[in-house]
Amino acid sequence: MSDTMQSLDQLSQLKPAAPEAPKYVKKVDKQGRAYATGKRKDAVARVWIKPGAGKITVNTREVEIYFARPVLRMMIQQPLVAAARAGQYDVICTVAGGGLSGQAGAVRHGISKALTYFEPDLRGVLKKGGFLTQCGIINSSERALASALFVDDLPTS
Repeated sequence: MSDTMQSLDQLSQLKPAAPEAPKYVKKVDKQGRAYATGKRKDAVARVWIKPGAGKITVNTREVEIYFARPVLRMMIQQPLVAAARAGQYDVICTVAGGGLSGQAGAVRHGISKALTYFEPDLRGVLKKGGFLTQCGIINSSERALASALFVDDLPTS
Protein backbone atom coordinates (compact mmCIF):
# COMPACT_ATOMS: atom_id res chain seq x y z
CA MET A 1 0.00 0.00 0.00
CA SER A 2 2.79 2.39 -0.82
CA ASP A 3 0.58 4.12 -3.40
CA THR A 4 -1.73 6.38 -1.42
CA MET A 5 -4.18 8.76 -3.00
CA GLN A 6 -3.61 12.44 -2.33
CA SER A 7 -6.56 13.82 -4.34
CA LEU A 8 -9.74 12.84 -6.11
CA ASP A 9 -8.04 13.41 -9.48
CA GLN A 10 -5.73 10.49 -8.80
CA LEU A 11 -8.72 8.34 -7.93
CA SER A 12 -10.33 8.97 -11.32
CA GLN A 13 -7.15 7.81 -13.05
CA LEU A 14 -7.38 4.35 -11.53
CA LYS A 15 -8.77 1.74 -13.88
CA PRO A 16 -10.61 -1.23 -12.40
CA ALA A 17 -9.22 -4.59 -13.49
CA ALA A 18 -11.50 -6.15 -16.09
CA PRO A 19 -12.72 -9.58 -14.97
CA GLU A 20 -11.42 -12.33 -17.20
CA ALA A 21 -13.74 -14.87 -18.75
CA PRO A 22 -13.49 -18.24 -16.99
CA LYS A 23 -11.19 -20.73 -18.69
CA TYR A 24 -12.74 -24.15 -19.17
CA VAL A 25 -10.41 -27.12 -19.25
CA LYS A 26 -10.83 -30.59 -20.69
CA LYS A 27 -12.08 -33.09 -18.05
CA VAL A 28 -11.55 -36.74 -18.93
CA ASP A 29 -10.95 -39.91 -16.89
CA LYS A 30 -8.12 -42.44 -17.23
CA GLN A 31 -9.88 -44.19 -20.13
CA GLY A 32 -10.16 -40.90 -22.06
CA ARG A 33 -13.91 -40.52 -21.48
CA ALA A 34 -15.82 -37.43 -20.41
CA TYR A 35 -18.58 -38.00 -17.84
CA ALA A 36 -21.64 -35.88 -17.11
CA THR A 37 -25.02 -36.21 -15.42
CA GLY A 38 -28.11 -35.00 -17.26
CA LYS A 39 -31.50 -34.34 -15.70
CA ARG A 40 -35.00 -33.72 -17.02
CA LYS A 41 -38.21 -33.92 -15.00
CA ASP A 42 -37.75 -37.03 -12.79
CA ALA A 43 -35.22 -38.72 -15.10
CA VAL A 44 -31.49 -38.81 -14.40
CA ALA A 45 -28.91 -39.94 -16.98
CA ARG A 46 -25.26 -40.75 -16.41
CA VAL A 47 -23.41 -40.21 -19.69
CA TRP A 48 -19.89 -41.09 -20.84
CA ILE A 49 -18.55 -40.01 -24.24
CA LYS A 50 -15.33 -41.02 -25.97
CA PRO A 51 -14.03 -40.66 -29.53
CA GLY A 52 -15.46 -43.38 -31.73
CA ALA A 53 -17.76 -44.28 -34.58
CA GLY A 54 -20.93 -42.67 -33.26
CA LYS A 55 -22.46 -45.66 -31.46
CA ILE A 56 -25.01 -44.74 -28.78
CA THR A 57 -25.82 -47.27 -26.04
CA VAL A 58 -28.58 -46.68 -23.47
CA ASN A 59 -28.83 -49.08 -20.51
CA THR A 60 -26.74 -51.69 -22.41
CA ARG A 61 -29.13 -51.54 -25.40
CA GLU A 62 -28.81 -49.86 -28.77
CA VAL A 63 -30.49 -46.47 -28.95
CA GLU A 64 -32.85 -47.72 -31.70
CA ILE A 65 -34.17 -50.42 -29.38
CA TYR A 66 -34.39 -48.38 -26.17
CA PHE A 67 -35.88 -45.25 -27.79
CA ALA A 68 -38.10 -46.71 -30.51
CA ARG A 69 -39.74 -43.38 -31.44
CA PRO A 70 -37.71 -41.46 -34.05
CA VAL A 71 -38.48 -38.15 -32.32
CA LEU A 72 -36.71 -39.29 -29.16
CA ARG A 73 -33.67 -40.48 -31.13
CA MET A 74 -33.55 -37.15 -32.97
CA MET A 75 -33.74 -35.33 -29.62
CA ILE A 76 -30.72 -37.26 -28.31
CA GLN A 77 -28.72 -36.46 -31.47
CA GLN A 78 -29.41 -32.69 -31.34
CA PRO A 79 -26.34 -31.60 -29.32
CA LEU A 80 -24.02 -33.69 -31.51
CA VAL A 81 -25.54 -32.27 -34.69
CA ALA A 82 -25.47 -28.68 -33.37
CA ALA A 83 -21.78 -29.06 -32.50
CA ALA A 84 -21.05 -30.76 -35.86
CA ARG A 85 -19.78 -33.86 -34.04
CA ALA A 86 -22.34 -36.44 -35.21
CA GLY A 87 -20.66 -39.81 -35.74
CA GLN A 88 -17.45 -38.77 -33.99
CA TYR A 89 -18.20 -39.90 -30.42
CA ASP A 90 -19.41 -43.11 -28.85
CA VAL A 91 -21.99 -42.46 -26.13
CA ILE A 92 -22.66 -44.84 -23.26
CA CYS A 93 -25.35 -43.90 -20.78
CA THR A 94 -27.51 -45.27 -18.03
CA VAL A 95 -30.83 -43.58 -17.39
CA ALA A 96 -33.48 -44.09 -14.74
CA GLY A 97 -36.68 -42.45 -13.53
CA GLY A 98 -39.48 -40.68 -15.36
CA GLY A 99 -40.95 -41.64 -18.72
CA LEU A 100 -39.29 -42.12 -22.08
CA SER A 101 -39.58 -38.46 -23.08
CA GLY A 102 -38.02 -37.28 -19.83
CA GLN A 103 -35.29 -39.89 -20.15
CA ALA A 104 -34.47 -38.75 -23.68
CA GLY A 105 -34.24 -35.16 -22.42
CA ALA A 106 -31.94 -36.26 -19.59
CA VAL A 107 -29.67 -38.10 -22.03
CA ARG A 108 -29.59 -35.02 -24.30
CA HIS A 109 -28.66 -32.81 -21.35
CA GLY A 110 -25.95 -35.28 -20.27
CA ILE A 111 -24.48 -35.52 -23.78
CA SER A 112 -24.35 -31.72 -23.98
CA LYS A 113 -22.53 -31.41 -20.66
CA ALA A 114 -20.12 -34.25 -21.50
CA LEU A 115 -19.31 -32.58 -24.84
CA THR A 116 -18.39 -29.36 -23.04
CA TYR A 117 -16.13 -31.34 -20.69
CA PHE A 118 -14.43 -33.11 -23.61
CA GLU A 119 -14.22 -30.02 -25.86
CA PRO A 120 -14.62 -26.83 -23.80
CA ASP A 121 -14.72 -24.71 -26.98
CA LEU A 122 -18.15 -26.17 -27.82
CA ARG A 123 -19.73 -24.54 -24.76
CA GLY A 124 -20.81 -21.40 -26.64
CA VAL A 125 -22.52 -23.34 -29.43
CA LEU A 126 -24.35 -25.65 -27.04
CA LYS A 127 -25.34 -22.84 -24.71
CA LYS A 128 -26.82 -20.82 -27.60
CA GLY A 129 -28.82 -23.88 -28.61
CA GLY A 130 -30.21 -24.18 -25.07
CA PHE A 131 -28.78 -27.66 -24.53
CA LEU A 132 -26.96 -26.86 -21.27
CA THR A 133 -30.01 -25.64 -19.41
CA GLN A 134 -31.50 -28.06 -16.94
CA CYS A 135 -35.27 -28.30 -17.19
CA GLY A 136 -37.10 -25.94 -14.84
CA ILE A 137 -40.12 -28.17 -14.38
CA ILE A 138 -40.79 -29.04 -10.76
CA ASN A 139 -42.92 -31.91 -9.58
CA SER A 140 -46.27 -31.47 -7.84
CA SER A 141 -44.98 -31.91 -4.28
CA GLU A 142 -42.35 -29.18 -4.80
CA ARG A 143 -45.00 -26.94 -6.36
CA ALA A 144 -47.30 -27.46 -3.35
CA LEU A 145 -44.46 -26.66 -0.97
CA ALA A 146 -43.55 -23.51 -2.91
CA SER A 147 -47.13 -22.26 -2.94
CA ALA A 148 -47.50 -22.98 0.79
CA LEU A 149 -44.35 -20.98 1.51
CA PHE A 150 -45.59 -18.17 -0.71
CA VAL A 151 -48.91 -18.04 1.15
CA ASP A 152 -47.03 -17.74 4.46
CA ASP A 153 -45.12 -14.73 3.10
CA LEU A 154 -48.25 -12.82 2.11
CA PRO A 155 -48.97 -9.79 4.29
CA THR A 156 -52.09 -10.08 6.42
CA SER A 157 -54.30 -7.04 6.70
